[in-house]
Amino acid sequence: MVFGRLLTAMVTPFDQHGEVDEKQIKPLVDHLIHTGTEGLVVSGTTGESPTLSKSEKLALFEMVLEATDGRVPVIAGTGSNNTADTVALTKEVEKLGVEGVLLVSPYYSKPNQSGLYEHFKTIAQSVHIPIMLYNVPGRTASNLEADTVVKLAALDNVVCIKEASGDLSQMAQIIERTSDDFVVYSGDDALTLPVLSIGGYGVVSVASHVVGQQMQQMIHDFIDGNVKEAAQTHRLLLPIMKQLFAQPSPVPVKALLNQLGVSVGGVRLPLVGLSDTEQAELSQVYQQFTDKFSE
Repeated sequence: MVFGRLLTAMVTPFDQHGEVDEKQIKPLVDHLIHTGTEGLVVSGTTGESPTLSKSEKLALFEMVLEATDGRVPVIAGTGSNNTADTVALTKEVEKLGVEGVLLVSPYYSKPNQSGLYEHFKTIAQSVHIPIMLYNVPGRTASNLEADTVVKLAALDNVVCIKEASGDLSQMAQIIERTSDDFVVYSGDDALTLPVLSIGGYGVVSVASHVVGQQMQQMIHDFIDGNVKEAAQTHRLLLPIMKQLFAQPSPVPVKALLNQLGVSVGGVRLPLVGLSDTEQAELSQVYQQFTDKFSE
């Protein structure tokens, strides 16, 4: 099972009091779908999941399901570094009707490969819902190695991985050694085209909040064999992708969405908003991108 080629790791809208803003869920979902998003990953890193309570997550999943109304798949972020808690939350989320769950590698604890395998296996065997593994060593301090992914891919409901290690060699090994129905998504916007070129399927994106149509064009140009055009779009996208991660994500993308009229509010501590200088730089890079892309 795959969820589409361009998935968005959706931000969580907050109101002026820092509470989840229910009124802004549907406008955000509509914006993403209208600009090329084919699936939504909710309450992941970009959704500020560490700051969301269990009850907030469950309510958020239900609100997003209502807002999508079956138009695109919803993948719920239920992973944590506590296996038992993750099992319990994933069981509850499975009942809501989401199409899949995102399970991040356990952070802080730094388990070895055996521990990582047992963690994911325990969760996978407790539910029937399709699972997207999430390898992001820069945030978890441990790498989910190719050998371990291959073993996990043999489990019936482990269907794909969001790979944010930045290691194309590791991703190529996973693609080569797993069945054709197990797919690799880039977890880095800037590696979308390189990952496609080695046999990856798509991307779980942050940048698609603001450049979704252009990313769709790049992906489909590549699939259709228009490699030169895809590469050109890739090069044009790189500066804005870099700027969206110049400060801790999702701070820049939330700031840019608000600037573009898609109201998502601020971020929760320990994240803080952009300074005036940082906001000006982001706006300048985005304007330069839109000018170049319209030429």
